[in-house]
Amino acid sequence: MSGLIISVSGLRGIIGENLTPVIAMRYAAAFAAHAPLGPFVLTRDGRSTGRMLADAIRASLAAVGRDVYDVDIAATPTTGVLVRQLNAAGGIQVSASHNPPEYNGIKLFGADGRVISADDGEKVLESYQQGTIRWGTHHQIGRVLTVEDPIAAHLELVLDTVGVERIRSRYFRVLLDSNHGAGSILGIRLLEELGCECIMLGATPDGRFEHTPEPTAVNLQAVCKRVEGENVDVGFAQDPDADRLALIDELGNYVGEEFTLAVCLDHVLRQHKGSVVTNCSTSRMSEDLALKYGVPFLHAKVGEANVTAEMIAHKAVFGGEGNGGPIDPRVGYVRDSFVGMALVLDALASRECTLSQLIAELPQYAIHKTKAQLSPDKVAAALNAVAEANSDAKKNTMDGLRLDWPGRWLLIRASNTEPIVRIIAEAETPEIAEQLCLDAQQVLSKY
Repeated sequence: MSGLIISVSGLRGIIGENLTPVIAMRYAAAFAAHAPLGPFVLTRDGRSTGRMLADAIRASLAAVGRDVYDVDIAATPTTGVLVRQLNAAGGIQVSASHNPPEYNGIKLFGADGRVISADDGEKVLESYQQGTIRWGTHHQIGRVLTVEDPIAAHLELVLDTVGVERIRSRYFRVLLDSNHGAGSILGIRLLEELGCECIMLGATPDGRFEHTPEPTAVNLQAVCKRVEGENVDVGFAQDPDADRLALIDELGNYVGEEFTLAVCLDHVLRQHKGSVVTNCSTSRMSEDLALKYGVPFLHAKVGEANVTAEMIAHKAVFGGEGNGGPIDPRVGYVRDSFVGMALVLDALASRECTLSQLIAELPQYAIHKTKAQLSPDKVAAALNAVAEANSDAKKNTMDGLRLDWPGRWLLIRASNTEPIVRIIAEAETPEIAEQLCLDAQQVLSKY
């Protein structure tokens, strides 16, 4: 599996180089070997190579005796809902998330409808590497099953979290950029159900991205200009598998992904009090909001599976990751751009204000991100040195090294795929955040 990007819940690679149909088939078979009895849900995000990989995975699952609900194109959070709705043994989403077009990948879901844990992922990887597959005989081959309306259950769950009539009464004008990913299928239907006039960009889910897939400020410059010129109330931008959402305000300003979670969380906590969980690289806006509403706040390791595990353990009412991934337990324990869109619109409707006004009311911080070369065998000593150089900070080693001061924090985590560490800092100003990173780099450069 040389060159593949292996995460907690799956893998990604370049088609034809390190990700081939044979690898996909063997990986799917390894997953099936550890799953309970029952059918699997199979979906993909719209990339041009997705159908090819899905066909290989479907054949592999059928060949080991599993029935397969082949849904074709669907968003990642929809996959999680379908697994639960259909009482499936698990799910497989063919997606490379925000990676460039030459990439594709495989994301694994457990029978509970959320991405599998690191421990389960290690078991799948070990089985793959051992290469032992028990193919079925001719009378054991699984069937291919269909779902009549695969987005209906997900749509209903999202609508149940908001004041539908309240939103409809505002007749919002919305621009949705799905960038030829999977988000348009449910996105259009959701916005129509909420009475919105919807301007769509990249509605056809064919993977022909009109801009670099990750919904960052640089990549969405043209979309922001379009929002500014269309006189809309809000602009939404999804990544290709629609588990992340970036916001653009009514003036065409890129609000970003960090604010997606904060806007949603603020709206939820106004109505329902309870614990909140984010990963340790997410903006402290969420922590500040939890303090404002007097509810417990917890950090989890980076990774959706880690966040959802903590949410379940602490019965959190909301959580997510700062990459635009809100997680609402009422819908499912998966990052969900549709949850984000519905809650943002509900917040605008209930507060009777603009998105820029909502943003102005939130705590304001600046995040700076960089990286440094560091061989894996030197990471522990280097992080200890950074901690010693910042003895005035609160130290947390749950996931790399996180240092906290009043109003600012620094996180250093080792990469799983490269000899580097990623450095993230957040502070009251961009200059302070950048300086935190520079100071850390200076210490790390000695190792």
